[in-house]
Amino acid sequence: MISGGGRTVVNLQEKIAAGDLNAVIDVVVSSRAGAKGVERAQACGLRTVVVDRREHGDEAFQRLLTAAVVDVDLVCLAGFLSLWRFPAVMFGRVINIHPALLPDFGGPGMYGRRVHEAVLAAGRAESGCTVHLCDDLYDNGPTILQHRVPVLEGDTPDVLAARVFEQECLAYPAAVKLFCEGRVVLDGRTVTVVP
Repeated sequence: MISGGGRTVVNLQEKIAAGDLNAVIDVVVSSRAGAKGVERAQACGLRTVVVDRREHGDEAFQRLLTAAVVDVDLVCLAGFLSLWRFPAVMFGRVINIHPALLPDFGGPGMYGRRVHEAVLAAGRAESGCTVHLCDDLYDNGPTILQHRVPVLEGDTPDVLAARVFEQECLAYPAAVKLFCEGRVVLDGRTVTVVP
């Protein structure tokens, strides 16, 4: 599920095409008709569905999102900026990547450049990305893995974002691979990654 540029979808599809990730992207769902990610996904030969929140009331939006992915094994939020209240039965099958070390710098309104600005304003020595299971709150749910990067003197939000995105391109496929191999074990709300 995407809302923007779709770079994460392209990264996952490239890993699949290279044989580094034993998965199939069944469908790309965009919450915005004009998102660059729709064009990028289609250029990769991926089936795309647009469920534009502005065209539907919230209840219909939620229902359409669920219907689009109900039969898939794993839903990967990839820059999806709307809160999806998925059915409880899907808990453990919906993951997200966030461009910070959660639980810090997450929550409503914390996406994209805003996250990196906040990390720099807080004077943190490191940042990174977090892949986590989703629940009914923004940037919440048990952590599957994190990749860390240093915050360097003179970093701008854009420079830090580029360094974090390099790690996102490694972390998200790694997390998906763990799922594909059955190595993510869920016990209630606790995640264990089996070595």
